[in-house]
Amino acid sequence: KKVVHKYEPDVQVSPLNEQVNTSKLLFSLQGLTCPNCAAKIENDLKKLDTIELNSFNLMQQTVELTTNVSASDIQSTIESIVHRYEPDVVVEQKKFVQSGHTHADEENTDKEGYLVLFYSVVFAVALIVHYQHILSDQADFILFLVFYICLGWRVFIRAIQNCLHGSIFDENLLMTVSTIGAFAIGEYPEGCAVMLFYQIGEYFQDRAVNQSRKSIAELMDIRPDHALVLRNGREEQVHPSDVGIGETILVRAGEKIPLDGVVLDGTSTLDTSALTGESLPRTVSSGDEALSGCINRTGVLTLRVKKSFGDSTASRILELVESASGRKSPTEYFITTFSRWYTPVVIGLAVLLCVVPPVFFGYAWAEWVRRACVFLIVSCPCALVVSIPLTFFAGIGVASRGGILVKGSNYLEALSRLSAVVFDKTGTLTRGRFGIVSVQPAAGYTEKSLLECAAVVESVSTHPIAQAFNEVVPVNGVRPTEYQEIVGRGIVARVEGHRILVGNELLMQDEKIHFQRNTAFGTRVYVASDQEYMGSIVLADTVREDSRQTIEDLHALGIQKIAMLTGDETETAKDIAEKLGIETYHAKLLPDQKVEILEKYEQELVQGEKLAFVGDGINDAPALTQADIGVAMGNGTDIAMESGDIVIMEGDLENVVAAVQFSRKVMRRIKENIFWAFAYNVILIPIAAGALMPWGIFFRP
Repeated sequence: KKVVHKYEPDVQVSPLNEQVNTSKLLFSLQGLTCPNCAAKIENDLKKLDTIELNSFNLMQQTVELTTNVSASDIQSTIESIVHRYEPDVVVEQKKFVQSGHTHADEENTDKEGYLVLFYSVVFAVALIVHYQHILSDQADFILFLVFYICLGWRVFIRAIQNCLHGSIFDENLLMTVSTIGAFAIGEYPEGCAVMLFYQIGEYFQDRAVNQSRKSIAELMDIRPDHALVLRNGREEQVHPSDVGIGETILVRAGEKIPLDGVVLDGTSTLDTSALTGESLPRTVSSGDEALSGCINRTGVLTLRVKKSFGDSTASRILELVESASGRKSPTEYFITTFSRWYTPVVIGLAVLLCVVPPVFFGYAWAEWVRRACVFLIVSCPCALVVSIPLTFFAGIGVASRGGILVKGSNYLEALSRLSAVVFDKTGTLTRGRFGIVSVQPAAGYTEKSLLECAAVVESVSTHPIAQAFNEVVPVNGVRPTEYQEIVGRGIVARVEGHRILVGNELLMQDEKIHFQRNTAFGTRVYVASDQEYMGSIVLADTVREDSRQTIEDLHALGIQKIAMLTGDETETAKDIAEKLGIETYHAKLLPDQKVEILEKYEQELVQGEKLAFVGDGINDAPALTQADIGVAMGNGTDIAMESGDIVIMEGDLENVVAAVQFSRKVMRRIKENIFWAFAYNVILIPIAAGALMPWGIFFRP
């Protein structure tokens, strides 16, 4: 108030909200691999009033939250929740750095694999001993009991702990009740078999999770841990985070580029496969951009850093991919909710199956206890709960290796239901910069001489038109003199004693030069030398080579509604749309008008259908946010990449088609998993209700 009233005595100062000292904390959950248990832990954490859960990431085994409670108290609370379901998981507070797959995960999984193999061999021997009646009944019972305890003690303890904490209905209780029931009625081999099969399933589940985590963690290799920076004429090896924007770094052959930069000196070929999935090397030289994560294959490069370590391409890719597995799809939420109600219903039906026939119809208790146990075993929902998130995790990891970054499984699922695509024009369907599309020399001149003359004059200009000439025509060291740029007209300069005019029709008219008007579409540039007309050159924003093929491929996928939005003039928009085969286009748009058009398109969609907007510029950010799926081109602006739900690295338009195809493939696999999981239950549950123990159907007389 004192500061404000010093200058504005009448201004009222009041707090908008109470200030709360909150902190953001990150905890690792080392050893957590079960998607089913992870879903339960996440659900319990969401119920806590003392925290706001920011993300729960099974792939990275992390929990990020905001709280005003001390870190030690929160850690204790998290441990108590986690250990209800996974007693062996270690909870530790971590710093906010990129995490990843560890070799310990693989080692633990390998140990579990060897242990499961050992148990399988022992079980096979025990079966031979049992069915050959080698041991007495008492010895036989002790053999299987010891084997059962070795196999299932963890499951048994978890079931007791969960019951004590109020979480009764889960797969641990199903396994415990059914296997103890099998022992109670004398079916020792079947009880042990259930535990063994469960452990084998757990092993394959852990292996699948670790494989998905490993595929994402392989991306960690794209971010180097050091940079060679040039300071005061000396080379210093430092961490990339210690290098500032504008500093100069040196990248030798075979090294990874640590930070995004512009090549100052040197020529080399870059392996960009880690970023784009493209195996073809890319050649860079002075003035070209080099992205972090690429491998410098041949020459030595000197780069000027243009982005900090946290904002560099490699770091942002890692952040996007790691956070993606924390965003769940509607299918995942449905399966989680379904399993929460499914398990208690199954247990209730098993109780009825056990009690009703003996009590009301006089059947034998032993037989119906057996059938209830089989019913519990068969109806376990693990296959359904585990397969869905694992498929999404694997899909996101595979897509990232192909240069398609999906920020969440919800976007991957939405992309599979795509029915309309709206493209930005400049920089997306077109290159976003001028290119020469027509050259018409006058009599006595050639295309080469006309272009060279115009290029020399334009070589000292910063206008976008000048850049187009500079990229196409070498000037061989010739420079203009007496250079004068006339606003709204063009350039007048003297080159090797000749007075050269390069400009529009108005410049020719002002100089009273007779010229032939070029009718080609685009920006027309006329050239004259010593008052003699030399010819005309037309420049325009050129269409990308892959744009038309992308439109055709999207039509082939059944996406018929394709439109183009641009802020350019209607004539320009019409020309580009006709070249690409796009029937619907909107021109002269501001960013908010693009959003209005997208809203209109979304209202026209049938329920369940999705619309995607593909863009790359700052002015595309509102539209990328508005669309059901915002697809940002990786060669565009930072804000576009932040706003997009899917990022196409290197701006390869064909990857938009690849992303749609891949999302549909993932969803087909998920639907197959759901079908077989339900089919398994629909077919075997009725059989279980009237059949014997698992293999009793085949081996009993």
